[in-house]
Amino acid sequence: MSGRPTDHMNINLAELHKLVIAGKAGGKIIWQPRIQCWIDDKKYVGEEFPEPYTGLKKVEIYKKLNCSARIYEYNGCFQRIDDDRVKRDSRQLNDGQVEHSIETPVGTITSITEEMESTWASKTQKWWIESEEDLKAAIWLEERTQYRWNEDHFQQTKKTWGDLGAPTVFLPRVNIQHLYIDMMGVENATYALFDYPQLVEKYFSVLDDSHQRLIKVVNQSPVDIINFGDNIHAGTLSPKLFEKYVLPAYQKRNEQLHKAGKFTHAHWDGDTKTLLPYAQETGLDGIEAITPEPQGDVTLDEVKESLGDMYLLDGIAAVLFNDTYSEKRLIEQAKKTIDLFAPNLVLGISDEISSQGDIDRIKTVGKIVDDYNARRKRNY
Repeated sequence: MSGRPTDHMNINLAELHKLVIAGKAGGKIIWQPRIQCWIDDKKYVGEEFPEPYTGLKKVEIYKKLNCSARIYEYNGCFQRIDDDRVKRDSRQLNDGQVEHSIETPVGTITSITEEMESTWASKTQKWWIESEEDLKAAIWLEERTQYRWNEDHFQQTKKTWGDLGAPTVFLPRVNIQHLYIDMMGVENATYALFDYPQLVEKYFSVLDDSHQRLIKVVNQSPVDIINFGDNIHAGTLSPKLFEKYVLPAYQKRNEQLHKAGKFTHAHWDGDTKTLLPYAQETGLDGIEAITPEPQGDVTLDEVKESLGDMYLLDGIAAVLFNDTYSEKRLIEQAKKTIDLFAPNLVLGISDEISSQGDIDRIKTVGKIVDDYNARRKRNY
């Protein structure tokens, strides 16, 4: 065995992950950076990974880096089931544009997406909901949506990822975040809240009921780490809107999930300064991806003051993995994050290392974490 018995390269990281979030890791923490963007962007442009990662698959890269993975591939375990009368279709309009349609007995809604030049992701050219009639069709759809568990996907994902991390999933976005990001866009959704608020709030209600049906399936599953994948950004979500819509939805979700012993956290990856004061009211166990200075609008001290004893997932600004910033500054922020938040910490990158990032800096932080864990007196 090379290294120490407590080093990430020598232990079952899925077990460490579970112990950390349960507060039973003897003071140890886990290093769990996300590297998907770095991998995908290089693959998209046909750029080879640098040595010693050349030719490796994603799982193999994590192993080479001696770090844990946040395995959201488990999301495929929960399948959305439409009413039998719903018909979904997609058709190519021209080079790069695709029209998607959902036909229901009360109307058809459509969206148009366009391929991008630098990534496999696409951008929305036409939103699903652009009128009251579209919203009525979306309400009909959600009222009849059901969910089911896919055991085959669970077992295959577990086989693929092994012990690199514990099973983790993210729930659909809540009410206004869902309207902003998935269905209408920020501008259209803002107008809708003022032009036909009762219909919008009816949609929020049936959406919440739909998600409660999903949560019942989640609570019966072996997946115990649950994320609210909301991409919260204070620049589009005011404290007033957060209090009115997001906060009560979070509290309701957490009440149900905690009854089944689930660990909950939400993804807040934009500016967060004006919303962090609500963190402890949400009922969440932690918050993921809060981005500190020099990238975000908060300091680590401000984050700690707001979270108290809640868990922080991530905590290191993504830009510090680029050579724009010195490795010394990265080390300083990594150590400060540990000093402030350990042991209630799943250390990671807020939000992901970019395609221009120095992947070897992952190892730099990994050594800091391994050294920290080696100093913990009690083994888990």
